[in-house]
Amino acid sequence: MRLKREFFTRNTKIVAKELLGKILVLNKNGKVYKGRIVETEAYTGDNDDAAHFHKGLTDRTRVIKESGGHLYIYNIYGIYQCMNVVAEKENVLGGVLLRGVEPIEGIQWMYENRYKKKYIDPKKREIINLTNGPAKLVMSYGITKDEFYGADLDSDERIWLEDAETIPEDEIIKTPRINIDYAKSKDYLYRFLIKNNKFISKK
Repeated sequence: MRLKREFFTRNTKIVAKELLGKILVLNKNGKVYKGRIVETEAYTGDNDDAAHFHKGLTDRTRVIKESGGHLYIYNIYGIYQCMNVVAEKENVLGGVLLRGVEPIEGIQWMYENRYKKKYIDPKKREIINLTNGPAKLVMSYGITKDEFYGADLDSDERIWLEDAETIPEDEIIKTPRINIDYAKSKDYLYRFLIKNNKFISKK
């Protein structure tokens, strides 16, 4: 069953944690991609100087003010893109970075998007490396900022999240977020991951 607006319009940290185990689905050009979310990071409007919007919204971050369930996609290093799910109610700022996904369906298409070669006798490490990072999963799904920035997971016919069994508390690990050593909020335990899953980006 598709996750609806009520799931996303809650506290950002709760959304980040409860996104674990949910299924990211893309239906593009007749190809269906599915992956289980195994790692997320919360970015909040509450004194979180690691958030892109902590000094106010810009044209880049404008979608963060929308009601939860929209997609915020941004460029990093000039060549890669990462995808966030907007959380909270309208005009309350919060977003969840999708950091890792476990491929379930459409692995052939993910492989070809990621490696730019045919899916022939793939190595185990290649499969793990498909979606074990925020830019990797965007690339593997063939998602682009130009096409999906601002897309609404509540109603978009191309991309959505499906409900799945809740991950037990004892299988969830909370850690500080990654690559934000510059931030005063660097030690906040806003990263959530499924314990022992091989598709997380960093142990």
